[in-house]
Amino acid sequence: MLTHRRVGLFLFLLFGGFYLSHHSVQAGDEWLPIDPAELKMTSEPKAPGAPAIYLYRQVDRDDNGTATTEYNYNRIKVLTNEGRKYADIEIQFSKESYNVSRIKARTIHPDGSIVNFDGKVYEKTVVKSKTLKYLAKTFTMPDVTVGSIVEYHFNYDFNDTYIFNSHWILSEELFTKRAKFSLKPYSRDAWVVQWMSPAGLPPGTVPAKQDPDHVIRMVTDNIPAFQIEDYMPPEDELKLRVDFIYNDGTPELNPDKFWTSFGKKQNGKVESFIDKRKTMEQAVTQIVSPGDSAELKLQKIYARTQQLRNLSYEESKTEQEDKREKIKPAANVEEVWKRGYGHGTSITWLFLALARAAGIEAYPCLVSSRSQYFFMKQRLNSSELNTNVVLVKLNGKDLYLDPGSASTPYGLLPWQETGVAGLKLDKDGGKWIETTMPPSDSSQVLREANLKLTEEGGLEGTLKVTYTGLRALSHRNEQRNQDAASRKTYLEDLVKESIPTGIEVELTNQPDWVSSENALITEFSLKVPGWVSGAGRKALFPAGIFSGGEKHIFEHSVRVQPIYFTYPYKKIDRIKVELPLGWKTTTLLKPFDQDLKAAEYKLTTEEKDGTLNIQREIRSDLIMVPQNSYPVLRNFYQIVRTQDEQQIVLQPGGASASH
Repeated sequence: MLTHRRVGLFLFLLFGGFYLSHHSVQAGDEWLPIDPAELKMTSEPKAPGAPAIYLYRQVDRDDNGTATTEYNYNRIKVLTNEGRKYADIEIQFSKESYNVSRIKARTIHPDGSIVNFDGKVYEKTVVKSKTLKYLAKTFTMPDVTVGSIVEYHFNYDFNDTYIFNSHWILSEELFTKRAKFSLKPYSRDAWVVQWMSPAGLPPGTVPAKQDPDHVIRMVTDNIPAFQIEDYMPPEDELKLRVDFIYNDGTPELNPDKFWTSFGKKQNGKVESFIDKRKTMEQAVTQIVSPGDSAELKLQKIYARTQQLRNLSYEESKTEQEDKREKIKPAANVEEVWKRGYGHGTSITWLFLALARAAGIEAYPCLVSSRSQYFFMKQRLNSSELNTNVVLVKLNGKDLYLDPGSASTPYGLLPWQETGVAGLKLDKDGGKWIETTMPPSDSSQVLREANLKLTEEGGLEGTLKVTYTGLRALSHRNEQRNQDAASRKTYLEDLVKESIPTGIEVELTNQPDWVSSENALITEFSLKVPGWVSGAGRKALFPAGIFSGGEKHIFEHSVRVQPIYFTYPYKKIDRIKVELPLGWKTTTLLKPFDQDLKAAEYKLTTEEKDGTLNIQREIRSDLIMVPQNSYPVLRNFYQIVRTQDEQQIVLQPGGASASH
């Protein structure tokens, strides 16, 4: 996963992770007894109307074995016909961090008869909402009816180069009647573990405690169902959970002292890693010219470091493949430079060393990605500072850079690293910083269409879509390891999603998938059948040709979760439609501008020399919107839809418009 590019063996060398060899741990294959009352159950009073519930969940995590594993046991009761969909099992995972093994499953009918699962398990990408995708092992349970119990258990097997902090995720999509959790914490060397529940626990739950056998356990009942909604913060950040935090040695509970101590250690490690001044000065002479300004030097160094082979963005390799290719973790920036490759972390530190060698004031920073959790320094969890950037002082301004994130344009950070807390390292322990949030102008989608309206009411012509900034970066990362056919389909699907009707579209150019500085420019041939509808001797032309992305956003009247946009953006549509000979416009739309300061929608139309011109613009500088402000946001998008659905009235030349 690209957002976890810094978690390999190199993290062990710099940030105090520790190596564990991979070995599959055997989990119990036995099934738990069935309560006859569960077989007869038809509803759950604490979850009225629920299509299904978890009767029981069990999570047993072992961080102290020869490999980190987690055993999961789930028992689901199907209560309605709708609940039969929970016979389709999806086990989420991330290949870069962990895999799924030892899946066993069965269906139990209300009469107690059992049907064991012996079918095929598939692996695929699952779309959970408009803003959330993940890999999953999927399979369908056999012979599930209303009243059936669906039961399965499996192992998560974590990858073999580090232990990361454990979490018990209590909340699930369904109500949970009872759940048991355990953790066997890593106890070798001088590591200790703490735990906390940031969002609290279900009422009546006794907090987790460590038993005499050193295993931490907790039992909880009646966990409410968690509601998933589009455009919400990371699920695990919102769910009831218990976080486990590892620290080396006796933890310092005073936050200031803790982070000062941590900052000093990490600064020492970074400075040791980049301490190759002579080699770096020689390297800089190969990159910059003596007459270059400081900014031009920085840009050249940034571009050069991004040319290095970035191992963090390659397909996962086995240990044997790495050995055959003789890939080794770098001990310092000199090795990264001479080898011409490294993981993202080491490439960013190489950039730091080169910038300093060029006489530019630059500082190492550890920052917290906001893709899965939001950082809280009160948690004293140093691993939450899980990625690195460089702070440059240039012309009196602060500039944050991360060339170790492939394809990231100069001057920008990946969205996960924007607007987040971090620690600027120095010998005294460092200072807290917050990375910049780019404005909406930095990440645009510009759609330029040159179309002709046919006598039959269809549109035909060309479309050019230009993605810039974080928009371009997201698409390049999404398709980084895909082939040309997959990329073509991907881009064509983006256009199809933007137009709220059936279309014919074909990519006609070869976009630049590699560059970080250039925009991602895509060109298409486009046909939109039946866009114009007839009304007597009038033809009605909807203004929102590219309104598909906003057509169904925030339709629900009630919102449970906060609203979360990953980064500010702007969409600009410039559309030219050549009208058939003899046609003319009888009614244009009045210019419209709905400006909420943090979000804006504009629409203008005009006709000139037989060509209809439509310009549409949506700007969003929103990131987090509290749930109680949802009505204002929903109203804004209702206005957007209303304006998009307005119709320009055309007068056909000598014939009625086609219906």
